[in-house]
Amino acid sequence: MKKNCWEVKKCGREPGGAKESEFGVCPAAEEKRAEGIHHGKNGGRCCWVVTGTLCKGANAQGSYVEKFSGDCQRCDFYGLVKREEEPQFKIGLTILKEIRNKG
Repeated sequence: MKKNCWEVKKCGREPGGAKESEFGVCPAAEEKRAEGIHHGKNGGRCCWVVTGTLCKGANAQGSYVEKFSGDCQRCDFYGLVKREEEPQFKIGLTILKEIRNKG
């Protein structure tokens, strides 16, 4: 079974996670409209498109455009998902469109 970002990164910010009470639940773990994308739970395998994720500390990150042009494109988890999903890997704008249409 393919792992979600919180399982790989071991951040503890998923519902019931070790750091939920300290930092809250990460928006990627709650983004139900992204369920099943890249075979993940909620936004767990497309976290780079979810606004306000909590990577690298307690401060919420910005939008897809702000995040992806910086840290997300170089993230080891992003690279893992891309390798695992090729040739069906969905680019960010495709994922955002899917999420918006489920809205």
